[in-house]
Amino acid sequence: MANNRRMSGKKGAQVGSGGQRRRGLEGKGPTPPAEMRKGHAKQRAAAAKVRRAQGRPPQRKGGGRSSSELVVGRNPVYEALREGVPATTLYVQQFIDNDERVREALQLAAERGNIHLMEAPRPELDRMTNGLNHQGLVLQVPPYEYAHPEDLPAGAYDKGEDPLIVALDGVTDPRNLGAVVRSVSAFGGHGVVVPERRSAGMSAGAWKSSAGTAARTPVARATNLTRALEQYKKAGITVVGLAADGEAEVGDLPALSGPVVIVVGSEGKGLSRLVGETCDHRVRIPMPGGAESLNAGVAAGVVLYEASRRRS
Repeated sequence: MANNRRMSGKKGAQVGSGGQRRRGLEGKGPTPPAEMRKGHAKQRAAAAKVRRAQGRPPQRKGGGRSSSELVVGRNPVYEALREGVPATTLYVQQFIDNDERVREALQLAAERGNIHLMEAPRPELDRMTNGLNHQGLVLQVPPYEYAHPEDLPAGAYDKGEDPLIVALDGVTDPRNLGAVVRSVSAFGGHGVVVPERRSAGMSAGAWKSSAGTAARTPVARATNLTRALEQYKKAGITVVGLAADGEAEVGDLPALSGPVVIVVGSEGKGLSRLVGETCDHRVRIPMPGGAESLNAGVAAGVVLYEASRRRS
């Protein structure tokens, strides 16, 4: 009877594994070699070896975006439109005094064809600009799309050229950044790298100083500039820092004829310690006139000219 009570709880057919356990024992075939297993250290090493054989690093898109910006005032808005600064919307105050500068700004915006014209009451423009003296004109500049530091040498290799890149260390004036972008474009360089923090970004002021060349010269943003320079070195690119006490003069450096990153520091402090230690060479620009230093835009232009002369 005890046995019958134990068996009485089982009703109907019992649920089985459906053959899953048996198939699981059969396995999935031989394990592929480590070089073919995605994510394995040997697979990553093999991929890196292929990239080195091709002479270029992997291309990675996207170095982040800046925030949108407002250009405020009649003259600044007009100058931004005249210099080709990207813009999405021109806000015009209702019942604005229609002087010559306002008419010129409206004409430039209309000629672009891709800028929205919005009429807004003065209190709304006051709110948008936090009470700044907007004079009835406010231009909205869209966020800048930064490249990734690895995009710059990749773009050079795609053209069959050795990378010529400028990195800025501690340059906080956007006009200097724009001037460097302009020089890089003029001398056939492949882009500019700026740190994410404590550095000028691609603001409206930088766009204006670049005289339109920012539209065709990429600017990359690095989370850590020292680490980005180390990655360039691993990819076979020479890192050259400009310093007043450099060991050699710019004209005596053969490395400028090959793949190179030129690092320019701030006018007052020069290169930071870690960036200076990362450089393969530290060179100086001879200045017989006795000036103590050059601003970033001028210094970069001098070295870029020398590099371009050696490559031609």
